[in-house]
Amino acid sequence: MNLSEMQKGQTGTVVKVGGNDRLRRRIFEMGILKGTDIYVEKYAPLRDPLELIVKGYHISLRIEEASTIQVDNVRTEDPV
Repeated sequence: MNLSEMQKGQTGTVVKVGGNDRLRRRIFEMGILKGTDIYVEKYAPLRDPLELIVKGYHISLRIEEASTIQVDNVRTEDPV
């Protein structure tokens, strides 16, 4: 499943980060690495961008960027 398909309040574990080299580097620098848990805090009113909690801090990604990140083990739980 892609990160962009997750619902508000769900947590998933990163399996793969795709996209071009520049985008991948930016995502890695934000701490989104393979094995990292990501919590979907909320979506903007028009569903773009989405706010995430990664390793205890908040980041925002565009839907297009989030669609390059594959997650697994999606579950509904409190923020990580």
